[in-house]
Amino acid sequence: MAKILKLNAISPLADEIFAKYEYTENCDKPDGIMVRSAAMADYKVNDNLLAVARAGAGTNNIPCADYAEKGIVVFNTPGANANAVKELVICELFLGGRKITEAIDWAKTLKGEGENVAKLVEKGKSKFVGCEIAGKTLGVIGLGAIGVSVANAAAALGMNVVGFDPYLSTPNAVALTSDAKLVSTRDEIYKVADFITLHVPLTAETKGLINKDTITKMKDGVVIINNSRGELAETEDIIAALESGKVERYITDFPNDKIIGVKNAICVPHLGASTPEAEDYCAVMAARQLTDYIENGNIKNSVNYPAVSMPRESKSRLCVLHKNIKEILSKILALVSSQGINVDNMQDASKGEYAYLICELDGVPSKDSVEKIKKIDGVIRLRLI
Repeated sequence: MAKILKLNAISPLADEIFAKYEYTENCDKPDGIMVRSAAMADYKVNDNLLAVARAGAGTNNIPCADYAEKGIVVFNTPGANANAVKELVICELFLGGRKITEAIDWAKTLKGEGENVAKLVEKGKSKFVGCEIAGKTLGVIGLGAIGVSVANAAAALGMNVVGFDPYLSTPNAVALTSDAKLVSTRDEIYKVADFITLHVPLTAETKGLINKDTITKMKDGVVIINNSRGELAETEDIIAALESGKVERYITDFPNDKIIGVKNAICVPHLGASTPEAEDYCAVMAARQLTDYIENGNIKNSVNYPAVSMPRESKSRLCVLHKNIKEILSKILALVSSQGINVDNMQDASKGEYAYLICELDGVPSKDSVEKIKKIDGVIRLRLI
């Protein structure tokens, strides 16, 4: 029985998917791990560990590159929490356009005024006048599942949507509303956007994406929404822009000590995917991907290995995680054919310096030949299913 370690609280909908596994919060030498926010950099992996499934889109808490080198596949669940995050962003657009949070706080001060409350409300409400979002321009930086959902919803609310994503996939391009305008640089968004929302992963390229230089290129009074990662924005530069009025509002789902309490900064305590529905969707998707890999060797939605999957149709299946180097496939296939075994079907794909091979075989290779394949230069991990 395969073992699955649960490092965080995971929706109970995953329990049924793991019914035939040992699925616990404490297990020795797991074959797979289900995780949400637990920091895994210091987690001591064992030789049995095949894969880690993150019930969410971001994988900054997982050392994906190190795991790739060890032949440990890391899965995420893109799109599973897209609706939850989209709804929060739409809420934040309204908060950015109108002084709703300040108005609510002020209204609380009227407690105890009795019959004077109505008069005080009418007298004081002018301090909280804001703008409507209809007719305003929203710049969406990053058009993955969440960015596309936000763009489509904003367009339906009457906003002019401008989007940027140099890695826009074909499915997301198809899903994006025809009302959205695609641009080739972020600067084109900075010039025209009244609101900017970030939907990109944290990488060396995107860290500090919002800084004093990029803010200078933006319209005066811009509202910036950051529900992706706090490090995408330079906090000191955001604070300076808020104080000068260059940035009207900064709304983030990733508060830090410096930004909390700053005037016109709205700090949300990482609520983007904090809905029961999103947690259910993420858990089910992660669990299914993990079990499909353990049982069938199929990879879908991995962040450190390519997507390769096929239906099981033959006597055995050879699954090889390997380096993306020349002649490695011919060496593997030569050892398979030397056993008098035919390849019924095969797929191999690469992702950067790593690749993955699945071979459907009409026979079962000997232990000796399997060991020889493992010793081929560039083979990271081999499984015979």
